[in-house]
Amino acid sequence: QVQLVESGGGLVQAGGSLRLSCAASGRTFSSYAMGWFRQAPGKEREFVAAVTWNTGFTDYADSVKGRFIISRDNAKNTVYLQMNSLQPEDTAVYRCASSPRPDWSRPSAYDYWGQGTQVTVSS
Repeated sequence: QVQLVESGGGLVQAGGSLRLSCAASGRTFSSYAMGWFRQAPGKEREFVAAVTWNTGFTDYADSVKGRFIISRDNAKNTVYLQMNSLQPEDTAVYRCASSPRPDWSRPSAYDYWGQGTQVTVSS
């Protein structure tokens, strides 16, 4: 199994920044890519960004391109999500997840999930 623990959420004003972290432990060798998803009240879970452990290839949802940056530190088994120019519509619970395959935009591709961290952006 892979255990994932997120941190870094909180309350920020519109235009501000936050950095989320996701620390992975356990059978991390089985993980091909790490993704961030978010879910706001009454809305479906939404893909935010993903990064592959091996090459560092990244992918982003259109809604966050140019504002969010995903990165990974292989030595620490940790993935980060730098969120800049935050807007109220970015308010959601953010969860990181591990995928064992090169298919990272769908929640069903992921087999391990963190517990989530709340991000609230005030206007």
